[in-house]
Amino acid sequence: MFVARDRTALPRTFFDRPVLEVAEDLLGRVLVRHTPHGPIEVRLTEVEAYEGERDPGSHAYRGQTERNASMFGPPGHAYVYFTYGMWHCLNLVCETPGTAAGVLLRAGEVVTGAELARPRRHTARRDSELAKGPARLATALDVDRRLNGTDLCAPDGAAALSLTGGEPPVSSSIRTGPRTGVGGDGAHHPYRFWIEGDPTVSPYRPHQPRRRQKPLDAGRPDA
Repeated sequence: MFVARDRTALPRTFFDRPVLEVAEDLLGRVLVRHTPHGPIEVRLTEVEAYEGERDPGSHAYRGQTERNASMFGPPGHAYVYFTYGMWHCLNLVCETPGTAAGVLLRAGEVVTGAELARPRRHTARRDSELAKGPARLATALDVDRRLNGTDLCAPDGAAALSLTGGEPPVSSSIRTGPRTGVGGDGAHHPYRFWIEGDPTVSPYRPHQPRRRQKPLDAGRPDA
């Protein structure tokens, strides 16, 4: 059973660095979701970096909108977005205000509060699947747009989310590769980081272009 050595909340300076540096350093850290029924703690095992307006794969590539405004704010805040009309995903904002860099939390191991996460993830066959994937992680932690903009470094420690030191893995176990489901010019950026061999890491899936439906008479000899 994993026991975090360092339970100290990480300061804002941890996030105020280049996003690729922060992304790799997030592995092994422990994200804490504070709930009225107790904490749910997740040891992060897989993340993806997004470089804002410099990155074709980022939500902020074309500039600031109402949806992505949190990405342009101070480092150490949460950016939560809604996708496919049914799922939420949690990102941590990095670098200086205005750069819109962030790290998507893709997967982790629930090390505390699994009994609180299981009812939200009733399709999980085992605890290693509770937070195996970005939407599953957000669901297990009861994260939705209400937590968008949450300051993980709030001085009073009363925020719904915080990040503690945890126990970073040995560097030889860290792997990098292309991000899951990202196409176009950002498809091959090696901005995904994960802990090799960890059972909570989600499977990699390359981008699949959407196919247009053919008209009903397409291909008919009399069309």
